[in-house]
Amino acid sequence: MPDVGEGLTEAEILKWYVQPGDTVTDGQVVCEVETAKAAVELPIPYDGVVHELRFPEGTTVDVGEVIISVNVAPGGAAEPEAPAQEPVAAPAAEEPEAEPEGRQPVLVGYGVAATSTKRRPRKQAAATGAVPAAQAAVQTELNGHAPAPVAPVPEARPLAKPPVRKLAKDLGVDLATVTPTGPDGIITRDDVHRAAAPAPAPAAAPAAVPAQAPQPEPQAEPLAPVAAGARETRIPVKGVRKATAQAMVGSAFTAPHVTEFVTVDVTRTMKLVEELKSDKDMAGLRVNPLLLVAKALLVAVRRNPDINASWDEAAQEIVLKHYVNLGIAAATPRGLIVPNIKDAHAKTLPELAAALGDLVATAREGRTTPAAMQGGTITITNVGVFGVDTGTPILNSGESAILAVGAIKLQPWVHKGKIKPRQVTTLALSFDHRLVDGELGSKVLADVAAVLENPKRLITWA
Repeated sequence: MPDVGEGLTEAEILKWYVQPGDTVTDGQVVCEVETAKAAVELPIPYDGVVHELRFPEGTTVDVGEVIISVNVAPGGAAEPEAPAQEPVAAPAAEEPEAEPEGRQPVLVGYGVAATSTKRRPRKQAAATGAVPAAQAAVQTELNGHAPAPVAPVPEARPLAKPPVRKLAKDLGVDLATVTPTGPDGIITRDDVHRAAAPAPAPAAAPAAVPAQAPQPEPQAEPLAPVAAGARETRIPVKGVRKATAQAMVGSAFTAPHVTEFVTVDVTRTMKLVEELKSDKDMAGLRVNPLLLVAKALLVAVRRNPDINASWDEAAQEIVLKHYVNLGIAAATPRGLIVPNIKDAHAKTLPELAAALGDLVATAREGRTTPAAMQGGTITITNVGVFGVDTGTPILNSGESAILAVGAIKLQPWVHKGKIKPRQVTTLALSFDHRLVDGELGSKVLADVAAVLENPKRLITWA
């Protein structure tokens, strides 16, 4: 399981596109996985025949775990190179010759390539020539034979999977001081959490507990099917939903939120939307009120650039962004995601419309990439599509403001001294009060409302 996104430690296998016995080619997509950020298709880096699928669909797998093995076609790297690739004891070095018809099962991320390129030998595990249990398991798959039992030996580097190493690094735990309880002396997540429990930094341990709590997913899954007369259904928290939950808790209890509201007459904006739909320059593009809300927010950011910033806790600095990566919160069957439009501030209205259309379509199809959800600077969430008037949105992690747009409804409104039916909506702006004070937040919200009330300001304020 490769690391398909920055900081990700696990992914769920959604669908296998191949089965044992199928022929595959280098670059062919063999499965779809869901990370904490998006669904991603994984290609195979070999030519050959599928030997084994290690995990069924619906299984959550740690980054670094082997998920599929492939028998490479004859004519690949010479068999004698396998021992140089994975150092083992002398008896195991001769075993590759027993593989029938010269085929060798190759694990994704390990093993020989289907070319004549010679790989660089790996470093010896220890002066004694002993092999860690994880490497022995890989060599077993390559040789097709059970290895001789490997006795645990002291090593300079403690045995742990990459996700566990990252967890230890995040919690400030030295793996050399952790007592392993896993098989063959491997350090597990529980071991790291136990070692972190007495640490003096209380903020680190609680932050890690929510990430560990949903771990017993395999035990929870059998409870999902609804039996006759069942009164409860348990749904495993994983993937996008798990990441969203952790991010929202982190944001809510890290940044001091303040939310302000304004109700505005958007009748002129709705008329402009209808006019733009028939404009030849907007032909084939998705034109809706959200497009003009986005443009209005970009104008407000240009007039009040301090709103487009983030708080650097470690350095105790406010980081002003001179670009706008505009996030759009999107509800998908897998949970809430917030992809963003890169450099939205530099886009014309047609370019912004095209980018919005692509963003929404990709999110609905579940094809949003992790890169599309990184680096956001300010976000819009459109709760109006659900008929909701407004809300108090929670900041997207690392951002200082988020704008909620409520439903646009025909309401009685005082217009030019008379009560008339007008198109009205309510806007809500939440902001991080550490770096955005009430004056700045109010100015931004007022500017967005002013543009939507009179869209001519898109020209006069440009």
